[in-house]
Amino acid sequence: MGTSFGRGGATTFQQDLQNSDCILIEGSNMAECHPVGFQWVMEAKERGAKVIHVDPRFTRTSAMADLHVPLRAGSDIAFLGGIVNYILEHGREFREYVAAYTNAGAVIDERFADTEDLDGLFSGWDPERGSYDLASWQYEGMTPFSAAGRRDGAQLGESAERGQLEGGDPPHFDATLEHPRCVFQLLRKHYRRYTPEMVERICGVPAATLIEVAETLCESSGRERTGAFVYSVGWTQHTVGVQYIRTAAIIQLLLGNIGRPGGGIMALRGHASIQGSTDIPTLFDLLPGYLPMPRADAHQSHSDYVADNSAATGFWGNMEAYYVSLIKAWFGEHAGPDDDWCFDYLPKLTGNHSTYPTVLGMREGKVKGMFCLGENPAVGSANSRLHRLAMAELDWLVVRDFQEIESAAFWHDSPEIENGELRTEDIATEVFLMPAAAHTEKDGSFTNTQRLLQWHHKAVEPEDDRRSELWFMYHLGLRIREKLRGSRKRRDRPIRHLTWDYETDGPHDEPRAEAVLAEINGARADGAPLSSYTELEADGSTACGCWIYCGCRAEGRNQAARRRPGSEQSWVAPEWGWAWPANRRLLYNLASADPDGRPWSERKRYVWWDAEREGWTGEDEPDFVAGREPGYEPPEGAKAEDALRGDEPFIMQADGRAWLFAPAGLTDGPLPTHYEPHESPFTNPLYAQQANPARELYDAPDNDYNPTAGEPGSDAFPYVMTTYRLTEHHTAGAMSRTLGHLAELQPEMFCEVSPQLAAERGLEHGGWATIVSSRTAIEARVMVTDRIKPLRVDGRVAHQVGLPYHWGSRGISTGDAANDLFSLALDPNVHIQEVKAASCDILAGRRPRGPELQRFVARHRERGRETGR
Repeated sequence: MGTSFGRGGATTFQQDLQNSDCILIEGSNMAECHPVGFQWVMEAKERGAKVIHVDPRFTRTSAMADLHVPLRAGSDIAFLGGIVNYILEHGREFREYVAAYTNAGAVIDERFADTEDLDGLFSGWDPERGSYDLASWQYEGMTPFSAAGRRDGAQLGESAERGQLEGGDPPHFDATLEHPRCVFQLLRKHYRRYTPEMVERICGVPAATLIEVAETLCESSGRERTGAFVYSVGWTQHTVGVQYIRTAAIIQLLLGNIGRPGGGIMALRGHASIQGSTDIPTLFDLLPGYLPMPRADAHQSHSDYVADNSAATGFWGNMEAYYVSLIKAWFGEHAGPDDDWCFDYLPKLTGNHSTYPTVLGMREGKVKGMFCLGENPAVGSANSRLHRLAMAELDWLVVRDFQEIESAAFWHDSPEIENGELRTEDIATEVFLMPAAAHTEKDGSFTNTQRLLQWHHKAVEPEDDRRSELWFMYHLGLRIREKLRGSRKRRDRPIRHLTWDYETDGPHDEPRAEAVLAEINGARADGAPLSSYTELEADGSTACGCWIYCGCRAEGRNQAARRRPGSEQSWVAPEWGWAWPANRRLLYNLASADPDGRPWSERKRYVWWDAEREGWTGEDEPDFVAGREPGYEPPEGAKAEDALRGDEPFIMQADGRAWLFAPAGLTDGPLPTHYEPHESPFTNPLYAQQANPARELYDAPDNDYNPTAGEPGSDAFPYVMTTYRLTEHHTAGAMSRTLGHLAELQPEMFCEVSPQLAAERGLEHGGWATIVSSRTAIEARVMVTDRIKPLRVDGRVAHQVGLPYHWGSRGISTGDAANDLFSLALDPNVHIQEVKAASCDILAGRRPRGPELQRFVARHRERGRETGR
């Protein structure tokens, strides 16, 4: 969404779903996995909205929907592309919105070639490097700056035009949308073959059903009506996961549903503060607030870094102020222009240091230690077996959790210990298991699925040796600083110069969480708290730990702790918690008005221009430059937000427009394209290019891949498998399999299969099945159910196997880990694993034990190669 709109967060908020006329839920089982938010879906339905659920399985969400659409896992782009095709072929786009607020009229470089021209590849593909040169994707005469930053592997060749955008309107823009190389016409060409019949062939969704869904969305959009999309990790965990979301963005932009009440894209996060962990962040290639991490090959100085990551137009034009304020928060008096703003203190990227390359580095003995905080990769990550083998090569491992989870116990209790691959006496890893405090035992904040910060207060002191993450990191930092106190080495200065003086209180010297929040919010040099990111300066006079959170402690008050009842405020509830940025609940909300500042309709009014008061007003904080009238034209030479016209609501984009076509920011294509999952029993009927050519693969021991359709041995893995969550268990299970009542509600690992597949493979309801891939085999109880139906795909029957992924070897309820089956095949933009679609086989009976397990897997692979086509 950052590439499409400018920010990497949900465009709307859950309460706004009640205003929708249609809600399409895909890639999510919202009723079971996000039941609190689902209440607003039901409220919309009671008001007459149509609810559509697209999912391989029939779930509780499906039961509450007006229409359930089963499809083959991994084929969503074809399905969504069919909706784009329907909109364009029938002229159902919201033309005025599209022309005014998107880059539909931008003319693309004449060298650009589409997948329709190159049989599944875009122009710029370099087969030797395995990546794209993006030069031919640019606007004609201009190199656009992407609000999503520059991705690993995204190359801009020397042939790229080096025009000013960086920022401003594209120099060649056709407002009529008729130019053959304008985005709108390229979009029509790209999706022309995504017909209802082609969608049926790829997805197994009847053509009539696709038309019904598309028509329902179209009828629910326009001036008077709006529709919303809801997704979760069912979309993200694919080798084309980013492009799934891009396709939804294209649909919502064509229908005029972004920035308007009842519209938008609701990105459901999978945990209480997953959004917060990406904001601050935990990702290797970002600094807080989505500032890019410096790169060793491109950034030798502060000025290099700022020049490469700032736009001339829009609020990314103030990137230097955001960055300098962050450095001042971290290094205080030590950061200034004379020492290049401590630029040499920051680590520099030298390549892909995301989770899975790091695990491979552990396996090879290159990575010596790991902190495991709040996760359980021995169960929850793709190819969990590889993670466990890799941890056995570490010198040390620190695990902080409530109990001894699988990631802490791998050295004495794991499938590899049971089958003889690992022996406890041979493992040299020193494991430190540190008891963690629960959220009830510490103060802090959650940033939830709609960018909303909510403060939680400590109820009781943690007992015994349990401590919060804040305590652990703070006191660990103190001890490291003490060891370096007398050092004069330059390499030690970043640690010695850190501002590390938080107040502590309580019997355990717990750092005050509010003091950390105050640092994140930011302050002026005199200590006065800041109220908005627009107050940040690039001269060192402000300090701010995360620019998008600036204002969460405005006026010195913890805004995240606000709890004004809904009955005492508007339905938007701006005084319940605090949402980034600037407490705006609905992003890009100026798009709820036309270019003259008038609401598109009275029924869907939200933010509009009040000529008498000379300002924007409405239900929410306007997501724009305060007081800027719709007719404003920037003067020549204007920069940053001053260069935005008064009718450009996408203020983080360098051209002020939402991107239907992404000329920058992505490594695998400017338009979403259907590719098969890396492991698929089916060939791609659209193109000769089978899978995403830019996907990340790792030819490494313990990461064998299943042959895909058309390769020798693919018949050994004829079925599609997908993973999902259950209401009764939580992610990798450490917080639920150890609780008796939840373990009793869902006591065993199981697989869901259709009656037809059960008959084909001799599976009995309640009996045992073995599911096998090229990595390993697991066993599960069989649930024979009509919730998963066979589909007709490309002329033959497609069977799917559903696998909940919560189980492991520890706790009250134990079982094999579904993620053991999956490989390291990743999305090239964000390096996320593909665990929602892969190929497998399923056999009746329990899996082999001991050393026989790996021999069984090897024989299965070889049998496929011997009988393969």
